[in-house]
Amino acid sequence: MKLIIAVIQPPKLDAVREALEKIEVFRMTVCDGQGFSRQRGRTEMYRGHEPRPELLRKIILEIVVNDDFLERTIETLCRVARTGPEGTVGDGSIFVVPEDDMIMISDGSRGPGAV
Repeated sequence: MKLIIAVIQPPKLDAVREALEKIEVFRMTVCDGQGFSRQRGRTEMYRGHEPRPELLRKIILEIVVNDDFLERTIETLCRVARTGPEGTVGDGSIFVVPEDDMIMISDGSRGPGAV
Protein backbone atom coordinates (compact mmCIF):
# COMPACT_ATOMS: atom_id res chain seq x y z
CA MET A 1 0.00 0.00 0.00
CA LYS A 2 1.06 3.57 -0.66
CA LEU A 3 -0.09 6.97 0.56
CA ILE A 4 -0.20 9.49 -2.28
CA ILE A 5 -0.16 13.13 -1.21
CA ALA A 6 -1.00 15.36 -4.17
CA VAL A 7 -0.85 19.15 -3.98
CA ILE A 8 -2.91 20.64 -6.83
CA GLN A 9 -4.45 23.93 -7.90
CA PRO A 10 -7.99 24.48 -6.55
CA PRO A 11 -9.67 24.81 -9.98
CA LYS A 12 -8.46 21.29 -10.87
CA LEU A 13 -10.20 19.51 -7.96
CA ASP A 14 -13.44 18.52 -9.72
CA ALA A 15 -11.66 17.27 -12.85
CA VAL A 16 -9.17 15.26 -10.77
CA ARG A 17 -11.95 13.75 -8.66
CA GLU A 18 -13.92 12.70 -11.75
CA ALA A 19 -10.82 11.23 -13.42
CA LEU A 20 -9.93 9.23 -10.30
CA GLU A 21 -13.47 7.83 -10.13
CA LYS A 22 -13.09 6.59 -13.74
CA ILE A 23 -10.05 4.52 -12.74
CA GLU A 24 -11.92 3.25 -9.65
CA VAL A 25 -10.07 5.28 -7.02
CA PHE A 26 -12.90 6.34 -4.73
CA ARG A 27 -11.34 7.00 -1.33
CA MET A 28 -9.51 10.22 -0.65
CA THR A 29 -9.28 13.05 1.83
CA VAL A 30 -9.37 16.62 0.53
CA CYS A 31 -7.81 19.46 2.55
CA ASP A 32 -7.30 23.16 1.94
CA GLY A 33 -3.72 24.32 2.17
CA GLN A 34 -1.46 27.27 1.54
CA GLY A 35 2.09 27.36 0.32
CA PHE A 36 4.49 28.03 -2.48
CA SER A 37 7.31 26.22 -4.19
CA ARG A 38 9.24 27.11 -7.33
CA GLN A 39 6.72 29.78 -8.32
CA ARG A 40 7.60 31.51 -5.03
CA GLY A 41 4.16 33.05 -4.65
CA ARG A 42 2.93 36.06 -6.53
CA THR A 43 5.46 38.85 -6.31
CA GLU A 44 5.73 42.32 -7.75
CA MET A 45 7.94 45.33 -7.22
CA TYR A 46 6.72 47.80 -4.61
CA ARG A 47 8.63 51.02 -4.04
CA GLY A 48 11.81 49.60 -5.48
CA HIS A 49 11.92 46.30 -3.63
CA GLU A 50 10.27 42.94 -3.95
CA PRO A 51 8.16 41.96 -0.92
CA ARG A 52 8.40 38.44 0.46
CA PRO A 53 6.35 35.76 -1.35
CA GLU A 54 2.68 35.36 -0.50
CA LEU A 55 1.20 31.99 0.30
CA LEU A 56 -0.98 30.59 -2.47
CA ARG A 57 -4.12 28.53 -1.92
CA LYS A 58 -3.67 24.84 -2.78
CA ILE A 59 -5.72 21.65 -2.46
CA ILE A 60 -4.08 18.66 -0.77
CA LEU A 61 -5.36 15.20 -1.65
CA GLU A 62 -4.47 12.21 0.52
CA ILE A 63 -5.12 8.94 -1.30
CA VAL A 64 -4.26 5.43 -0.10
CA VAL A 65 -3.99 2.87 -2.89
CA ASN A 66 -2.88 -0.72 -3.21
CA ASP A 67 0.37 -1.18 -5.13
CA ASP A 68 -1.41 -2.27 -8.33
CA PHE A 69 -3.26 1.08 -8.45
CA LEU A 70 -0.20 3.27 -7.81
CA GLU A 71 1.04 3.99 -11.35
CA ARG A 72 -2.41 4.56 -12.87
CA THR A 73 -3.28 6.95 -10.03
CA ILE A 74 -0.06 8.93 -10.46
CA GLU A 75 -0.49 9.06 -14.25
CA THR A 76 -4.07 10.29 -13.88
CA LEU A 77 -3.08 12.95 -11.38
CA CYS A 78 -0.26 14.20 -13.62
CA ARG A 79 -2.44 14.26 -16.74
CA VAL A 80 -5.48 15.94 -15.24
CA ALA A 81 -3.88 18.36 -12.75
CA ARG A 82 -1.43 19.75 -15.34
CA THR A 83 -2.37 23.10 -16.90
CA GLY A 84 -1.90 23.01 -20.65
CA PRO A 85 0.01 20.38 -22.63
CA GLU A 86 3.40 21.38 -21.22
CA GLY A 87 2.29 22.25 -17.68
CA THR A 88 3.39 25.33 -15.77
CA VAL A 89 5.25 26.09 -12.57
CA GLY A 90 2.72 25.93 -9.74
CA ASP A 91 0.70 22.98 -11.08
CA GLY A 92 1.54 21.03 -7.93
CA SER A 93 3.48 18.06 -6.60
CA ILE A 94 2.92 14.40 -5.85
CA PHE A 95 4.53 12.58 -2.94
CA VAL A 96 4.42 8.79 -2.55
CA VAL A 97 4.90 7.41 0.96
CA PRO A 98 4.92 3.73 2.05
CA GLU A 99 1.83 2.85 4.04
CA ASP A 100 2.35 0.13 6.66
CA ASP A 101 -1.24 -0.58 7.56
CA MET A 102 -4.81 0.61 7.20
CA ILE A 103 -7.68 -0.21 9.51
CA MET A 104 -11.34 0.44 8.75
CA ILE A 105 -12.92 1.66 11.96
CA SER A 106 -16.39 0.48 10.91
CA ASP A 107 -15.62 -3.24 10.59
CA GLY A 108 -11.98 -3.62 11.75
CA SER A 109 -10.69 -4.90 8.38
CA ARG A 110 -6.97 -4.33 7.89
CA GLY A 111 -4.32 -4.05 5.21
CA PRO A 112 -4.86 -4.06 1.43
CA GLY A 113 -8.38 -5.42 1.84
CA ALA A 114 -9.37 -2.29 3.78
CA VAL A 115 -8.38 -0.04 0.87
